[in-house]
Amino acid sequence: MELTELLTEIPSQIFQVWLWMMDHLLYINLFLSVVIVFFQRRDPKAVWTWLLALYFVPIFGFLLYLLLCQDFRKSRMFRVKEVEDRIRYSLETQETTVANRQVWLHDEQYREYEKLVLYNLETSGAVLTGDNKVDIFTDGEEKFQDLMAEMEKAREYIHIQYYIIKNDEVFGRMIPILKEKARQGVKVRILYDGMGGRFMPKRVWKDLKARGVMVGEFFPAFLGRLQLRVNYRNHRKIVVIDGNVGYVGGFNIGREYISRDPKFGYWRDTHLKIQGSAVYSLQIRFALDWNYAVKENLFMEGKYFGLDEEAERRPDSDKHPDAEKSPDADKTSPEKETLAKGVEIQIISSGPDASNRQIRNNYLQLFNKAKDHIYIQTPYFVPDDAVLSALKMAAESGVDVRLMIPCKPDHPFVYWASYSYVGDLLAVGARCYVYQDGFLHAKGVMADGLVSSFGTANMDIRSFELNFEVNATIFDANTTRRLEDTFLKDLERCREVTKEVYEQRKLWIRFKEQCSRLLSPLL
Repeated sequence: MELTELLTEIPSQIFQVWLWMMDHLLYINLFLSVVIVFFQRRDPKAVWTWLLALYFVPIFGFLLYLLLCQDFRKSRMFRVKEVEDRIRYSLETQETTVANRQVWLHDEQYREYEKLVLYNLETSGAVLTGDNKVDIFTDGEEKFQDLMAEMEKAREYIHIQYYIIKNDEVFGRMIPILKEKARQGVKVRILYDGMGGRFMPKRVWKDLKARGVMVGEFFPAFLGRLQLRVNYRNHRKIVVIDGNVGYVGGFNIGREYISRDPKFGYWRDTHLKIQGSAVYSLQIRFALDWNYAVKENLFMEGKYFGLDEEAERRPDSDKHPDAEKSPDADKTSPEKETLAKGVEIQIISSGPDASNRQIRNNYLQLFNKAKDHIYIQTPYFVPDDAVLSALKMAAESGVDVRLMIPCKPDHPFVYWASYSYVGDLLAVGARCYVYQDGFLHAKGVMADGLVSSFGTANMDIRSFELNFEVNATIFDANTTRRLEDTFLKDLERCREVTKEVYEQRKLWIRFKEQCSRLLSPLL
């Protein structure tokens, strides 16, 4: 058959497929209904939402199911990854915990959080480390300037993982540094998500690879930029440099994150710079994702996890046991002494490959233990029933619950769904604020001036169940109060949504809220 004839036949064949689908739509919906109800362990609300979508908007619902609902493949996709996560993470972290039993919540006011620490350790191998220092960045320009300064100091490796990496001036400033470091022999690895990095030209990655930079893509597109898998995206943002410095938080790599996009204006976010043993927990998280995406086992090299240094500190078999000890051997440098009394942190990860909703469960415990106040910042507020109930009970118990969301949507359905849940909190006495000085993208919880949890997870069902996320849960009053002080300053740039104002919203807004809320289990 001639090429022209083939091209002529293609539209006719597509039309025939369309007619067949329309003729058999009832049977297709029936089949999908059976799959949803009997072959997937889903929340009943999500089941009913999908069934309604299939039968009331059959064509759109069918296509939406193909695009979003891929849980029937989930267990197969992540079975190997979950086994690797459990084995590798447990080997590295449990050994460290046993060896450093003295690292524990030392302050009496944190005793009630010990069960939370144990829960994180037992369910996900999240080690509590107590020798950390934390810097907080709320401005993108400051964060990237600091990050690039640390990159320039790198001597062994730079590990970079972001959900979004765009080909603009921010990454453009990083590229010369990464190329030069690779030329110097520094191991540079970049991992990006196939959805978040879909607009990055392939020539940029090819050029970096040619210069010695290693690049990995998490869940690459099916064909070119055609990305059929909307769920199960790697939403983590992690940088680890030489095992000395780690970054985690909300900033991606793009011009909007340094407030250069007129659509969003000023970009208000929160990112943490960590120095101390918690950096190795971030390193393990990066290594697990890198191993899965690239099939390079970083656990074969102990230097990435501080294991070589530990080996040097162990007695060598060929050394005499009575060898003379240096008189300064037991002395601790001022820097080490400061770190030893530092910030206590657990790095918490969650994702569709895990059986527990780790970050969501940390939030729940912080809400349930709060006695005085709970401050929340999130760009998307689409809680599940457990989270919403915990916040409502806290507010009804006299806890000062305050929620801050952005004033402008980057995802309209999620925004209006968020606004609908604001009404539930206002009804029980919580206070809600809309940030008006640009776009709020900070993701975190602060409780009683004692404990905070910040990272990549939004306060929504997608972050709790469908995306790969990472947070730092911080058991430190000084760091938490610094975060709370920033929250209170942000209130000056907010408009409070009172119960009276909320009840006066227009009918069109109420309609958008209700439609978006009906879809919230799918958002």
